[in-house]
Amino acid sequence: MTDRRPSPDGVFAAAKRVAAHVTNTPLLPLDRDGIRLWVKAECLQRGGSFKLRGATNRLLLLSEEERARGIVAFSSGNHALGVAIAARRLGISATIVMPSDAPAVKRDATLAAGATIVAYDRATGSREEIAARLAAGNGAILVPSFDDVDVIEGQGSVGVEIAGQLGEAPDKVLIPCGGGGLSAGIALALPGTRIVTVEPEGWDDMARSLEAGNILPVGDNPPPTRCDALQTKRVSPLTFEALLERGARGVAVSEEEVAAAMAYAVRRLRLVVEPGGAAALAALLAGKAGPVTGRTVIVVSGGNVDPLAYARILEDQATDAVRYS
Repeated sequence: MTDRRPSPDGVFAAAKRVAAHVTNTPLLPLDRDGIRLWVKAECLQRGGSFKLRGATNRLLLLSEEERARGIVAFSSGNHALGVAIAARRLGISATIVMPSDAPAVKRDATLAAGATIVAYDRATGSREEIAARLAAGNGAILVPSFDDVDVIEGQGSVGVEIAGQLGEAPDKVLIPCGGGGLSAGIALALPGTRIVTVEPEGWDDMARSLEAGNILPVGDNPPPTRCDALQTKRVSPLTFEALLERGARGVAVSEEEVAAAMAYAVRRLRLVVEPGGAAALAALLAGKAGPVTGRTVIVVSGGNVDPLAYARILEDQATDAVRYS
C-alpha cells in the first residue's frame, strides 16, 4: 500500500504527457442573464468523454512488462471506452467489466475499440470484486475508473486546459461527479477556484460527504437515474480528500432537470450530451450553482447517449422548450 496522493505537480505533468494523445476540447461561450459563461465541451473528446485523459495517463506510465500482461478495468461505459482506445493505441490487451444494462452505444463502442467485455448484474454483483479477481487470475494490471492517482491526475488536464483557454484561473467550475476523479483533478489544477460537484438526486454521496467531513456512501435502494455514468455508490478517499481540502461543495439535480439540460445543450450549444454529462449544466439552469461570473465554467463531461433514449428525451422536452431559454 502506498501513501502517494494526487498533487498539482502530478496534474501538470500528466497534462504534458497526454497532450499529444487527447483533444484540447473547446471552451464555448454561453450568454445567460447578461453574463458570458463558459462550457468546457468534453463531450467532444475522442471516445465521447473526459475518461480518455486519465486512462491514457495511467497506461503511458506502465512498464513494458506491465503492458505485456494486459489490463482490466470496470465501468458503465465511458471509462471502458477511454481505456479501450488508449489500450489499442499502445498495443495492450484490455478486459472491461461492464454492467449488463450499460447503454448499448457505450458497450458497442468499447467492443469496436478492441476490448473484451465481461458483463455483470449491477444490482447483485460487485464490479470491483469481479475485476480484481480477473486481474489476479491472469496477472493483468487493474485500472480503476477514479480510485487511482494517475487516473485522477490525468483527468486534471481538463482544468489545465480551462485555465489556458481563459487566460486565467476561473472563479468557479461546475463538474458532473460520480467517483470524483474529474472533480478532484480539476480542483488540484485550479487551487484557487471554487469547485461545485453535481450528482443525481439520491446518488449525491460526494455532496453529503463533503458536508459531513467524512465519506458517506449512497443509501440503500437509491432511485433509478438516467445518469449511468454517475452511479457510484462510494467515493474514493483520494478524490474526497482532494475536494475536501479545497473547500468544494456539492449539489444534486433531478431527472427532469437533467433532461431539460440535455435539450438546452442541443438547442443553444449544438452539443449532444448524455445524462451524466449534463448534470453540471442542469445545476446552472435550475439555479443551484450559486452566484456566477464571467469566469464561471460548466463542464459537459460526456456525450455517449443511446440514440433512441436521447430522441425520447428531446421529444418530451420539446413542449417545454422555452423553460430554460
